[in-house]
Amino acid sequence: ALLVALVVLGAPPAAGAELSAVFLHMGTHECYFINGKEKVRFVQRYIYNRETYMVFESDVGVHVGFTPYGERFAREMNSDSKWMEEQRTTVDWYCRDNYEVVRPFTVERRGER
Repeated sequence: ALLVALVVLGAPPAAGAELSAVFLHMGTHECYFINGKEKVRFVQRYIYNRETYMVFESDVGVHVGFTPYGERFAREMNSDSKWMEEQRTTVDWYCRDNYEVVRPFTVERRGER
């Protein structure tokens, strides 16, 4: 799977101190290639403080919320037809277009240790 993550962290802790007031907002973009470029799945996750609050999967075709905020945000995103058209085509312009770039690191390395 092709995985891209954006991580935003709060201030680093003092030497030897416990982590305090750490803020984490993260988004991942994952491409799952099943049988080369024939069957491809795109998954985008929205995460806040280690909790996934919303997911978009190309197989489903809509955003799904997992928290009250995520449900509200998903309704907002799903109601924007231009944004949803772009999201639904991501599997082609993001995943399939990058297949040849990631293939040497994924498909061709299977079984190597």
